[in-house]
Amino acid sequence: MPEKYKELLEKLYKEVKQVKVTERFEVPEVKSHVEGTKTIIINFSQICSVLRRKPAHLAKFLMRELAASGLVDGEKGERLTLNRKLSSEKINEKINAYVTEFVICPECKKPDTELIKEGEFLFLHCLACGAKHSVRAKIV
Repeated sequence: MPEKYKELLEKLYKEVKQVKVTERFEVPEVKSHVEGTKTIIINFSQICSVLRRKPAHLAKFLMRELAASGLVDGEKGERLTLNRKLSSEKINEKINAYVTEFVICPECKKPDTELIKEGEFLFLHCLACGAKHSVRAKIV
């Protein structure tokens, strides 16, 4: 009986259409340009929207990690202006570090999370699996 099962299984694998797995969560690449000594991230609000995080939180993280002062400007925080010349690659690298620390659930690896502040501690709560983890970095 097991041989027949293996034959049927192999036959089934040959007949089934292979499905290409694509990631539903994709962080947009930074669109930035340098004006003098300043770097302006044009699509900052789009990045915050995809990550579902407040622009002030991501801006504070980027300013600390990139050792640059800056401000969120535009009507609805569309842009982030950093007072330093930076490459898009360096900014993307720091945004990916932010995603690892503050967005992706360590348990199920899904981006369906929210940040919850309890007292002096910040927690990453996963809406998909229900896990709750403390966040090491201190950005409020």
